[in-house]
Amino acid sequence: MPQDQANFQQLLQSSFPIIIVHTHDEKRVVDVLRNVVSTSFHHGPLYVWSAHSGLETSLEKPVSEWRIIGREEQAEKPEKNTTAPEDALRHIKTHINSGVVLLPDFHAYLTNPSVVRMVKEIAQDYARKPVTLVLVSHAFKVPPELQRLCAHFDISVPDSKKIRQILNDEVREWRKSNNDKKVKTDKKTLELLINNLIGLTESDSRRLIRGAIYDDSVITHSDVKEIMQAKYQMISGNGALGFEYDTASFADVGGFENLRDWLELRKSFFLDEGSLQDIDVPRGILMVGVQGCGKSLAAKSVAGSWGVPLLKFDFGALFNKYIGESEKNIREALKSAELLAPCVLWVDEIEKAISGGNDQTGTSQRILGTLLTWMSENQSRVFLVATSNNIEGLPPELIRKGRIDEIFFVDLPDKKARHEIFELHLGKRKLNLSSDCISALVDATDGFSGAEIEQAVVASRYRAHAAREEVSRGHVLAEIGQTHPLSVVRQEAIQALRHWAEGRTVRA
Repeated sequence: MPQDQANFQQLLQSSFPIIIVHTHDEKRVVDVLRNVVSTSFHHGPLYVWSAHSGLETSLEKPVSEWRIIGREEQAEKPEKNTTAPEDALRHIKTHINSGVVLLPDFHAYLTNPSVVRMVKEIAQDYARKPVTLVLVSHAFKVPPELQRLCAHFDISVPDSKKIRQILNDEVREWRKSNNDKKVKTDKKTLELLINNLIGLTESDSRRLIRGAIYDDSVITHSDVKEIMQAKYQMISGNGALGFEYDTASFADVGGFENLRDWLELRKSFFLDEGSLQDIDVPRGILMVGVQGCGKSLAAKSVAGSWGVPLLKFDFGALFNKYIGESEKNIREALKSAELLAPCVLWVDEIEKAISGGNDQTGTSQRILGTLLTWMSENQSRVFLVATSNNIEGLPPELIRKGRIDEIFFVDLPDKKARHEIFELHLGKRKLNLSSDCISALVDATDGFSGAEIEQAVVASRYRAHAAREEVSRGHVLAEIGQTHPLSVVRQEAIQALRHWAEGRTVRA
């Protein structure tokens, strides 16, 4: 017996009068229920309600043709006058003595006190009339008076083996209708496609696979990108996650040799579940350091170097004026990230997100507690990259080992890193300066951050354009001379940060 079917049957046997199924895949729930009831007369017949047609009569036909199903299918007509939820519940309470009643999209009616009361009365009468109400919807907020009467069931999503089977089925069907024409792809793209479909329902996976195949009979990397973007649109819920598929590669970042080496050692273990064996999945890193030195760009480049999507966590979108909603939002956002795994979850300036400020409700502390619990228990391939400019604003329990793997300190770039940064930004703007010129610029920017170096290059183009000249070393040096770097403006703060990082962090 399939696992979902066995689990649902066990749940029915536990005698909970209400079962909540939170899913978009209603068809899958219908299939599971039909199989459970048709193979076990113990649960009684299966009834299905629709706001369009009332109590219907068949699960294998369109909604208007559904019929009641038991061990032997009965050819009964829909019950009259049961389209309204109150009328349907009244009929269930009066005329149905046992069985399972499927109520799709019933969440919209649970704000009606009359409906909630009738649902509660049916549930409380379970010992005398064992009727199980199965409520299926994409969104549920169970009223407090019903919560103790409810059990929750999570319909499973296909694993990689099942998705491969779905893919093979769709390819087979396409070839049948296209004179046995082959679908072109390669093994690497195919594996990437399968991995990116993990976390979606069977019906969503099938639909996206069809779209990739029927478009041009070729599955390419662009199809995988479109599927990943579609997957994000389906899964992201409350706007707390921003999605970026195309991330910078580490070739676009100057310096960070230690961080690059650290990530390369763990790359295969993060990307390939089969290679993990007894080795723990990498959890995440915290990058602290001087502003403008590339922490955010490095965070993006973690995703780029591993070839996975980047999700940016917007804590501001989590906060809700209603008590309890913010914690719910963070749980939903983290669950969405897990469904999009493997991915990198980036939290920029994390100290601002959880500092609390003038919060008088305790919301920030509850959000921190939810985040800490997830960080400790997370076993999914979601790699957390948090950046911070002020380590003193972070609670010690956030930065302990076990929740993150390492703390990297991003200092002002040294001479070698400044040379790489100049070459990067000059090359990006197609400015050709000799090696001697670049060396002179490097010597002149001791104490400059990467952002300050970039701005000097950008500003030099305005200066050269105003003089109707090509950009030269003199233009860049002139801009450098007018810049007051952060290392001078905030010298004491930077020295204090460096002192704290000594012996506590790894240089990035």
